[in-house]
Amino acid sequence: MSLFSWPGYGFWFIAKEKNLVPELDLNISIIEDPYESFGLMTAGQLDITSSTVEYGPIAVDKDVPIKLVTYTNPSYGTDKIILAPGIESAKDLIGKKIAVMEGGLTQIFMGIWLEENGVAIDQVEFVNVIMDEAVGAMLGGSVSAVELWEPFGSQLLKNMPGARVVADSSQGDWISTALLGDGMYMSEAFLNERPEAAALAMEAYFKAVDFWKANPEEGNRIIAEAIQFDVSDVEMVIGADGEVYKGGIMVFDLEEASRFMGIAEGELPLGMTNGQIVEHWNTTNTWWQKFGMADAMHDWTTGVELSPLKAALEAE
Repeated sequence: MSLFSWPGYGFWFIAKEKNLVPELDLNISIIEDPYESFGLMTAGQLDITSSTVEYGPIAVDKDVPIKLVTYTNPSYGTDKIILAPGIESAKDLIGKKIAVMEGGLTQIFMGIWLEENGVAIDQVEFVNVIMDEAVGAMLGGSVSAVELWEPFGSQLLKNMPGARVVADSSQGDWISTALLGDGMYMSEAFLNERPEAAALAMEAYFKAVDFWKANPEEGNRIIAEAIQFDVSDVEMVIGADGEVYKGGIMVFDLEEASRFMGIAEGELPLGMTNGQIVEHWNTTNTWWQKFGMADAMHDWTTGVELSPLKAALEAE
């Protein structure tokens, strides 16, 4: 399985180091480009990846044999839209370059913010970069705005006096809709040919979350060492005490993920609703049509496979 180097995905390393599901042998690769991971899954070289949660509609639209199997955490402040010094409003960005990860939630976040502030997406030029490159692009003056998650946002603000945050994912609809967040994907071949392993993998991930909630100091150390972050940077994203962390992310446990995906009863905090995956899917699918990444709207059930999550819930 794969992930890119970010603390929100690091629970896999806890599952491996603490051997939380002994029947499972986790071979974890750090791959910084999520589309490379999706390509390896399509080629049968990878079974699972953790990434941002917007890819499902693109996979269905392009007949990519990958399924979203659960939402894992909403961003609760870690994502920020930052304007360069001298840019006073969205309308100052007309005709200018903006750094996002094209085909990712950062592009949708920026697109919604622009439209809400009177700027159409075709009035700006999107530049496709990953996080550390985006920081460099802002500092170098080649882009005028950027969407960054922590710790990259704080690094930019520290080194660029006059840059300012105009939106973050803890605010209003950004958190209540859980637009910005992460998920887990599995290849169709893995799901069809090894359903027991798929269920064990889901179980391992959420056992790791439970371990971290009970042992946040040790859990954060394991994650920091694995992705080569400072512990303080890990804490900036997932917190230091295992609780919901405003300014970072809210790490879902198995029950919370199951509620978001609509297979367990009960409500969620921060304005989120049971079964919210449906609204989330429709929002992202609509925006991928706007950006030309998808040709049509697709029912959420065509791109989501809930059997591993259901199996993990039943096992608990």
